[in-house]
Formats: sequence, C-alpha cells, structure tokens
Amino acid sequence: MLGEGILKGLAETAKNFAGSFVSAERLTTVQYPEERIAPIEATRDFPFLVYDQENRDGGGPEWEAGMRCVACQICEKECPPKCIYIEKSKDKKLDYLGKAQYYPARFDIDISVCMSCQICVEVCPFEAIKMDTEFELSTTDRFGGLLFDREKLAKSNEHYHKIHPTEAAQVDARLAEEKAKADAKAKAASDAAEAKAANLKPSAKPAEGGD
Repeated sequence: MLGEGILKGLAETAKNFAGSFVSAERLTTVQYPEERIAPIEATRDFPFLVYDQENRDGGGPEWEAGMRCVACQICEKECPPKCIYIEKSKDKKLDYLGKAQYYPARFDIDISVCMSCQICVEVCPFEAIKMDTEFELSTTDRFGGLLFDREKLAKSNEHYHKIHPTEAAQVDARLAEEKAKADAKAKAASDAAEAKAANLKPSAKPAEGGD
C-alpha cells in the first residue's frame, strides 16, 4: 500500500504523544541542564588517553608516568580528518610489561575537527586511546580552547571503567594476560641463564692429602 510507512510512523508518534500523558516511560523530554540522562555505555564523543594509576617508571606526574601511549603514531596516520598531532620522545620509559618504550612528548587532538569516528581507538595496539562520553566542551576560544594537549586528554583507567565498564574489564583482562605471559617468559629466561651459569662454573678441586 502506497504511504503505508508514513501512516505507521504517524501512528507511532500519536501513540507516544497520547501515552506521555499517562506513562512516565514515554516522557522523553528532560529539563536540561537541571536534569540529565545518563549516557549509555556505547556512547562515544571525543577521544582521551588512558593512564594507569600505578607509577610504573617513577617520577613525574601520575598521568604522565602511567600513560599507555608509546607514540607509535598509528592513530595519527589513520585519523581521517588529520586532527591528531604526535611528537615521539627522545628517551624511553617502562611500559606495563616492564619494557622500555618511547612515549609522546607531545600529543594533541583538535576537538573542533574530530569527527568521533573512533578509528583511532580501533587501530591502537596498546589500548591507550578510548572514546569519552563528555560532550559539554563549548568554549569562547574556538581555536586554542578546543586543542587538547596530552595532559588535558589524560584520564585514569578508573574513569575508563566508570564510563565503559564492560569494555574496560575486557581490556584489563587482556592486558593482565599479556603481562603474565611476559613475566613467565622473563622468569624462564632468568632461570635458564642461572642454570647455564651454574653448569659453566668450575667444580672445586679436592684437597690434596698429606701422606
């Protein structure tokens, strides 16, 4: 029937309109900003950089010392609107596996250009960049006010768990598994080295008799 879809849409609208007078579940309008609806877990607005609470490498602010990003620059290369700017450090620090890695000396995201596509999250091999649920980022400074540096982008793993609990738990489990494997490999290598050193160590000569 011609126009059947339009009629179904109008009927649904009428049902919701009439139902809003008798059912609270159909009241979709809230008095923002006094009232707010909690975002669903799959909400994604703009990226942020994850840092772990423990100070892995010692010294410096917690957000900097615990940052997962190793400045591999994959997200910068894959970003469609080219709004990510990264400069790799000259020195290295330890990552969550205890491996010396580079880190971002500079990491900026131009939020005014970002299209929230989440490609940076999908290509990151270190679970270092995720999508936030914060959207109230209006500012009178249309240029500098929307250019977020690494300190402003850095948010704790605790924040990640708060906004995306299911996803964050899966990431933590995967990282813990990788760390356990790395620790087991390091221990096996250490044990093998000790065993080899023990085998190469010359045996003590027996004391000569005085007969």
